[in-house]
Amino acid sequence: SSGINAEYGGLKLDVGCFIAGLEYSSQCKAECIGKPSRMYFELAASILGVPTGQCVMIGDDVESDVGGAMNAGIQGILVRTGKFRKKDETHPTVKPTLIVDDFSCAVDAILAAKK
Repeated sequence: SSGINAEYGGLKLDVGCFIAGLEYSSQCKAECIGKPSRMYFELAASILGVPTGQCVMIGDDVESDVGGAMNAGIQGILVRTGKFRKKDETHPTVKPTLIVDDFSCAVDAILAAKK
């Protein structure tokens, strides 16, 4: 996000200001989609030609990755890497399909479920 970045001691710009500039100059309203938007996940499944019910999202962000996917009817596997924090395992609203240690464990679980 835009604003003051304490880590670097200064201002930083994110995509929002550039989108606003493009909207102003083109006189068109942008439609921004991204995680955790339901449309983001549905579009990805559509591009792949796979129904959302046959997809699995593996991610380290309980809200944006797993919660967004599950809101679109996609199974969500939370990995205990990257952004993951122990408290994510007991998130008040997002209940992952599965929680595993890493990506490899997630793939192993998916392949085991197919047998």
